[in-house]
Amino acid sequence: MELTKEGAVYVLTLTNGANANTLTEGVVDEYHDILDELEASAENSALILTSSDPKFWCNGINLDWLLKQPHDYFPKFIEILDELFLRLSLLPMPTVGCLTGHVYAGGAILATTLDFRLMREDRGFFCFPEVDIKILFSPIMYEILRLLPDHYALNELVLTGKRIGGKEALMMKLVSAVFPEETLYDKAMELAMSLAKKDRRTYAHIKRGLRQALVKYTL
Repeated sequence: MELTKEGAVYVLTLTNGANANTLTEGVVDEYHDILDELEASAENSALILTSSDPKFWCNGINLDWLLKQPHDYFPKFIEILDELFLRLSLLPMPTVGCLTGHVYAGGAILATTLDFRLMREDRGFFCFPEVDIKILFSPIMYEILRLLPDHYALNELVLTGKRIGGKEALMMKLVSAVFPEETLYDKAMELAMSLAKKDRRTYAHIKRGLRQALVKYTL
């Protein structure tokens, strides 16, 4: 991944499209290094999380990597993911997901931690396939899923494992807007620039207030 800055907007670009920007312990460590840098800054700013790959935004856990770990490693990795998801959910600045491609499983939870999500309208699926791949959500993950505004849609998606495209994701309120590939990033930047003008301390306080069910896990 690569962190750059455009004015008051930080842009975190996932650059491991060859591996579908999947999650390993090393990748999670990279996220934490970036979050350390973002949290160290007190200026009014916002974050865009995007991908350099037109096909994948994040496809969740790297299962090939996971299968090479000790047989008892998986519960530990879920704790590692929980820590990352919790930290992103409560990051004290505005966050915008620029969903360039597929958003699956742990990647879909990662996207849900963000304050706003903009998705490509003509390519890419949003999917919580855990019911089909036999992976259980943790208590923290359930609280993150409840951040989605349409609980009827959430119920349908997590119990069926159904994959949906951008237009249906908008209808089900998983994303704020959908755009063609050629304008998606510009629209995400436009939103992030407007959010970066907000007083950061005030924004962070309101955000934590809205996410009290997650704050309790930090106490």
